Amino acid sequence: MAVHSAAERVLAGLDPEQRAAVTAPAGPVCILAGAGTGKTRAVTARIAHRALTGDISARHVLAVTFTARAAAEMRARLTALGVAAVQARTFHAAALRQVRYFAPRLLEGRAMPELLDSKVRVVTLAAAKVGLRADRAAARDLAGEIEWAKSSLVEPGEYVVAAAKAQRETPYEPAKVAEVFTAYERLKRGNGVIDFEDLLRAAVWGIEEHADVAEQVRGQYRHFVVDEYQDVNPLQQRLLDAWLGGRDDLTVVGDASQTIYSFTGATSSYLVDFPRRHRTATVVRLVRDYRSTPQVVGLANAVISQARGTEARLRLELHGQRPPGPEPELRIFTDEPAEANAVAARCRALIDGGTPAREIAVLFRTNAQSEAYEKALTEARVPYQVQGAERFFERPEVRQAMVALRAATRSIDGSIPLPAAVVEGLAAVGWAPDAPPAGGAARERWEALAALVQLAEEYAATPEVVPIGEAAAVERPVTLAGFNDELARRATQQHVPTVEGVTLASLHSAKGLEWDAVFLVGLVEGTLPISYAKTPEQVEEERRLLYVGITRARQWLWLSYAAARSPGGRARRPSRFLPQLDRSGGTERAGAGAARRTERRRTQVVSCRICGATLLAGADRKLGRCPTCPSDLDEELHARLREWRQRVAEAQRVPAYVVFTDATLTALAERKPGRSEELIAIAGIGPRKLGLYGDTVLALVAGAAVDDVCPQKSFESDP
Repeated sequence: MAVHSAAERVLAGLDPEQRAAVTAPAGPVCILAGAGTGKTRAVTARIAHRALTGDISARHVLAVTFTARAAAEMRARLTALGVAAVQARTFHAAALRQVRYFAPRLLEGRAMPELLDSKVRVVTLAAAKVGLRADRAAARDLAGEIEWAKSSLVEPGEYVVAAAKAQRETPYEPAKVAEVFTAYERLKRGNGVIDFEDLLRAAVWGIEEHADVAEQVRGQYRHFVVDEYQDVNPLQQRLLDAWLGGRDDLTVVGDASQTIYSFTGATSSYLVDFPRRHRTATVVRLVRDYRSTPQVVGLANAVISQARGTEARLRLELHGQRPPGPEPELRIFTDEPAEANAVAARCRALIDGGTPAREIAVLFRTNAQSEAYEKALTEARVPYQVQGAERFFERPEVRQAMVALRAATRSIDGSIPLPAAVVEGLAAVGWAPDAPPAGGAARERWEALAALVQLAEEYAATPEVVPIGEAAAVERPVTLAGFNDELARRATQQHVPTVEGVTLASLHSAKGLEWDAVFLVGLVEGTLPISYAKTPEQVEEERRLLYVGITRARQWLWLSYAAARSPGGRARRPSRFLPQLDRSGGTERAGAGAARRTERRRTQVVSCRICGATLLAGADRKLGRCPTCPSDLDEELHARLREWRQRVAEAQRVPAYVVFTDATLTALAERKPGRSEELIAIAGIGPRKLGLYGDTVLALVAGAAVDDVCPQKSFESDP
């Protein structure tokens, strides 16, 4: 009875779609989960429900995801649901655990090779071997190409053909990259080291080539869950297939509209093709968005509704479940410094109004855009953190703090409450809770150590039961020594605490995160989409990046771009992905001296009805499309409209363009309005011309002949 009541509690509060995902029968299950739809809750509830009802044993479950943070969250939720024995790991962590376990058997007594933290150093040496002097940036680009190739199961000798087929933008001529790739592999072998792709390959090799290893692994893991399945690459899929060994108890969770890592080798094809590969699969769609307001959800739907290509086949239309909130805002500025200063000022206002700095994010397409916002936030005395710039536990101040806290276990009275003990221990590195410096690097360092104190408070407030095997459990010690062990565990898993400060992050690194307020900045052609997105597939991935950025916002969303990069610079086009918004726009202008002021004006952003680009030129706005997009002009209607205009102009003794311009006639013949509301939406047709000519134009569009609607005397002026 107790087991069944626990299983029923797991189902409590789930919406109908989540419940369907949780209670789906054993076998292949595909959960298509839109942003903010509670996918982690659904998938952990599915595991827990199956375990608590006796359908499976928790210790036979392997749940894999892509970040240590996501794996840690999954473990925490499963523990809270009473199934702590489930293994929830990243692909690499799961592979490392298995390779280490089987190494004595597979390597016949030899030591396991050392795992490279980064390819860059070895790649730099490999480039020198083939006559290239690669700086750090070039070495990172080469390392990225090697990672793509290895993740895509491409060998050095196959790289040139594979790169051409994939239309890769290579840092050097492809044949030269292949030479670096070959030299890199030789250097690795010579130094007795392996990289992360080798680790996955070793796990695959162990299972595929050793029947005893396969039997033991498959005996241990019988039920599989894969989160973010749209991000799986061919190497990871091969490892998953090796784990499965032909079995089909597999639950995958993903959203094709959030496929943004194809440049690394990730492909949504496994998610898209899942029902075809598994004919008996249960497919569930989660579309109720609990994260964002209906206004944010509506904008996200508008952006992704224009998507084309393979991923669009699984496009989900989200339905916001939160109360209404403010409309998304579009702001246009004269130059990038003005844009950054305005963002910083709004961040300051949000914080002063009660929004925690950690609940604000500024998101951009490239890391190079970060510098302007770091400067502006510093000047506005706004604390910030740069996401992905440096791993939290590898920051010098954090490493020094961890050393100080370990030393403090010998000198601090054990009866002192844990948070106070941590504050006392951090005094050794010069940190004080009541002396935060102004914004900038010093404030960022202070906030990093403050995050350790906050983590200590959370640790002390929520003592956790740690599983020992399947039956017994112990409560972890709420002591400074126990907290140090927790920090060590988090450092190993890169499970970082929340730092107080506005987050500056690229759109790629923002995936999986969310904030109350989000600024999406620099939305211009050449940046989003990025200039090297040439193919339709690459452009569509850029559209999905904007979609991901929009869906990070819970409550408040700002989209902005600068008309020029620098004051007086060349004009730029706004991103083609910006949907039509009718908002208060902001134009930032320089005033006397260093003073700046913001002029507010009404602006309507008109999007191309063909490609979705934002239109600025008057003629383009009238047409409702870019001049380069294909025309759908009704030539017969256009000819009748021109004849009608000529008759009206002659009757009124005015030039033809006074009646309607050529651009307006073309817009009428392309858009073919059927109602007055559609007619007045065309630029150049205001209330006066609607009253004079509206009924006649609508009749012509409906097919009337010019002679029927336009007798020669109808438009003569009064005597």
